[in-house]
Amino acid sequence: MISSDQTISLLEHLHEQRNLFRYKLPSRPDAGRFIDQLMRLLFPVTQDCQSATHDVGRTYQLLNDQLVCLLQPLGGLLHEDPEKIAPLFFDQLRTIYDDLLYDARAIAENDPASHGFEEVVAVYPGFYAIAVYRFAHALLLLDVPMLPRMLTEYAHSQTGIDIHPGAVIGRSFFIDHGTGIVIGETTVIGENVKLYQGVTLGATHVAKNMAHKKRHPTIEDNVVIYANATILGGKTVVGHDSVIGGNVWLTNSVEPYSLVYHQSQIEVKAKEV
Repeated sequence: MISSDQTISLLEHLHEQRNLFRYKLPSRPDAGRFIDQLMRLLFPVTQDCQSATHDVGRTYQLLNDQLVCLLQPLGGLLHEDPEKIAPLFFDQLRTIYDDLLYDARAIAENDPASHGFEEVVAVYPGFYAIAVYRFAHALLLLDVPMLPRMLTEYAHSQTGIDIHPGAVIGRSFFIDHGTGIVIGETTVIGENVKLYQGVTLGATHVAKNMAHKKRHPTIEDNVVIYANATILGGKTVVGHDSVIGGNVWLTNSVEPYSLVYHQSQIEVKAKEV
């Protein structure tokens, strides 16, 4: 029961402000459920304690219906009907799946703490964030607005890894630990690249008039970037087979086979008793 004049005033004000919003967006919980069910379809390595359907055909159809539902609120922002976009996305799933197998194997084969492929796809936050990025990037290439970013932000909330769906990332991408990683919209990453926690691939400054320019770095093949390194700028290129050490701040390009490291002075003194 509405019990105060203040509450009535608030509700009236909210009703008046409805025209402030130009369009509706999908539900964030629905977007999260779609992602998690899609992961279960592609990588059925976990088992519910409660009974669940294992009918792949039915699951596939349910996911198609869920994607159509997620697209419908976007309405006039879409270039095609949701019923046409959803099958185009699922047509790409085989390629995405193959790319994710390369990613998972890169982690399983190179991380000494890994106990195998199953552990990687079931529990590794880096793999989860990469998978969601690849789904979101595919939708972005189909000119779907808003939803791709919603999917990667869901993964961000689950893992602490922030990958913009507009980034271009090659195969065998390895995120180790991952917490605090930021990969900007116009970042380009080659194949066999490895990032540790806290890495930022960002822009030198933020300005709205740069929205359609390359603002983030290019990382070529076989590069390793260690924890808390920051690499900024659209013209910055890290040459292939380079190693970027921890805590490096880099705004200039480096040649292939470079070793870049941050040098700090650490003093150890005896504690006075």
